[in-house]
Amino acid sequence: MDSDTLEAFQNELTCSICMNCFLDPVTIDCGHSFCRPCLSLCWEEDWIPKSCPECRGISAKTQFTTNIVLKRLASLARQARADHDHSSEEQICVTHQEAKGLFCEADQTLLCGPCSERPEHTAHSHRPIHRAAEESREKLLKRMGSLWKIREEMQTILHQEAKKPRSFKDYVALRKEMITAEYRRMPLSLLEEEQLHLEALEREAKEICEQLEDSVFRMTQYRASLKEMYRELTGMCCKPDGELLQVRKEEMQKPQPVNPELTCWPVTGILDTLNNFRVDNILSQTMTIHHMSLSEDGDDASLMFRDEHHGASRQPQIVESVMSWGARAFTSGRHYWELDVTYSSSWILGICKDILITDTNISIYSEEACVLFSKKVNNHYSLFTNAPPYIQYVKRPLGRIGMFLDYDNGIVSFYDVCRGSLIYSFLPSPFSFPLKPFLCLRSP
Repeated sequence: MDSDTLEAFQNELTCSICMNCFLDPVTIDCGHSFCRPCLSLCWEEDWIPKSCPECRGISAKTQFTTNIVLKRLASLARQARADHDHSSEEQICVTHQEAKGLFCEADQTLLCGPCSERPEHTAHSHRPIHRAAEESREKLLKRMGSLWKIREEMQTILHQEAKKPRSFKDYVALRKEMITAEYRRMPLSLLEEEQLHLEALEREAKEICEQLEDSVFRMTQYRASLKEMYRELTGMCCKPDGELLQVRKEEMQKPQPVNPELTCWPVTGILDTLNNFRVDNILSQTMTIHHMSLSEDGDDASLMFRDEHHGASRQPQIVESVMSWGARAFTSGRHYWELDVTYSSSWILGICKDILITDTNISIYSEEACVLFSKKVNNHYSLFTNAPPYIQYVKRPLGRIGMFLDYDNGIVSFYDVCRGSLIYSFLPSPFSFPLKPFLCLRSP
């Protein structure tokens, strides 16, 4: 191919963004084609609506498949350019005055034919430079695809992390009110303990807030670094074959989200006081749950119980969960009971309107229920309450959980029995309907 024809051929296979031969080319709605990495970086700059970098035509979609024909032609164009450049001085073997057309996998070096037959290279694997370079580009493009996916996932995690400081501060303010209310029911002799408890909470909360702010900063920096690395890898893919084959990889460590947890300080004598209202064998009815949806999507989680056993075939089914509830409904008085969650990571417990228990499809996000539950979010188990939904920034109980119901004053509280500490207390709200306790344990 003469130089004029080669130049015309390559011009048709050049991305108008990077001005290099196409890498993983995609053709958008208007018909123009670009390197996928170039278009990703271009459209990532929050162009709304997304438009063609060349003609500014609006693109209705943002996901495209690789243009296979253009990709093959671009590979041929690179090979033609490489063949044309083999005559350059740096591509000629000084010893044998032949073009370096082979790549040694073991030594990561370029060799001419006679050099590849020397004793130190005979046992090594050799491939034509162009083929080795194209495979290396494919590996880099796959790596870039993974980087971009991580960057998009990082944006979601960063968004969640950025909301934590405000959510955490609101929770700390609420927890101070709960602790103060708890001590108001205790003897005045615990006034000093209450003050120490609140001061410790304030100190710990300040440290966690600083960790959260630092986490947001690190994640922002990491996401920016991923973009810069993506740009660098794009540049590497555009390097001449010989240079590309001698590129070394670098990795970055991904920052992990902060999972803030406050210490649950014990309240002296709280369990002795609660045991004055002790009710044993509170749960007397049980059914198996073949579907318990515990969403792991964060704030918008939905939680449903559904018993799919009734009316189904008699074939054996895997029992995911077991739900138990009380035969007796409370309509007055003060009552305290304990439930064991030792052998389950995902669980739900609380009280709800009597009639809800008879349904086979129950949403716990109801104003007619007071619920505490443990679910997995981003590979970490956290506590949540409902109505309104709150994440509980305290350590998850690993044993027995105490529940206290003061029906007449509209109070429902949860306690970590092992630590003798308060988990959460719902704000007083009068009840006007019978309440039944329940527990749902997910099989390990």
